Amino acid sequence: METFTDIPANPPDIDPVDTPAAWKRFAPELSADKVMWSEVVPGGAHWSFVMPRGSALRFVALEAGANASVVLYSAREKLERYNMPDSLKAQHTAHYTRGHVLMSDMGRSLASITSDTVGWHDPLGALLDADLLKQKYGTRAFEQYRNAMYRNGKDGLLIEIGKHGLNKRDLIAPVNLFSKVSVDEEGRFRFAEHHCKAGDHVELRFDMDVLLAYSTAPHALDPNPEYAPKKVGLVAWRCGSAAADDYCRRFRPENARAIHNSDMLYL
Repeated sequence: METFTDIPANPPDIDPVDTPAAWKRFAPELSADKVMWSEVVPGGAHWSFVMPRGSALRFVALEAGANASVVLYSAREKLERYNMPDSLKAQHTAHYTRGHVLMSDMGRSLASITSDTVGWHDPLGALLDADLLKQKYGTRAFEQYRNAMYRNGKDGLLIEIGKHGLNKRDLIAPVNLFSKVSVDEEGRFRFAEHHCKAGDHVELRFDMDVLLAYSTAPHALDPNPEYAPKKVGLVAWRCGSAAADDYCRRFRPENARAIHNSDMLYL
């Protein structure tokens, strides 16, 4: 079993490795000695990594209309993972913004949303899959189009969690950052066009050691008839764990309990 500890504010003998320093383009106010890494993610791409407790990850929409579908698992025990129904029910919400936490099925906070310029992130709209991709946009295979191929979010996330020993049965409902889906009077999902502007950002602070996978493929309900996924900037840095007066901890009693439950793992 892997074990992790909090990242100290200034770990000895570790310098930030970042070539090029992409974060200076979209998060220049961050302290260079705290930054862990950064990158510019093309539209339609996917990747995964372990984010230690006490670190943060900022997602920046480098183009209007971006979407970043993320899934989260405990890095210590991958059977513990983000639980969409419990997170929404406990926080009396149908969308996420600053103050909300992403809870596991063990009642712990995997991550907290500490900063948000968008105001609404979709937990309900699921993923673009291969069948819907073909229906909406047609097919562009790698063999002919190389990096201009069409990619869907479901297969992208399956590839990523597969790198960590997980499979189809482990693919959970994602959080679709930057996207807004509401429900009309007849109970139908409605995708909000022009919701995300270039330069918008959302930040996750990790309250546990978390395996995170993401895809920047289009949202499944995006009505754009052209396949045009947008670029997203990422920057990770050391922020420390949630303080006693943390905004997310105080946002709701349920959030305080979830963060406390996470803290108990690291006593």
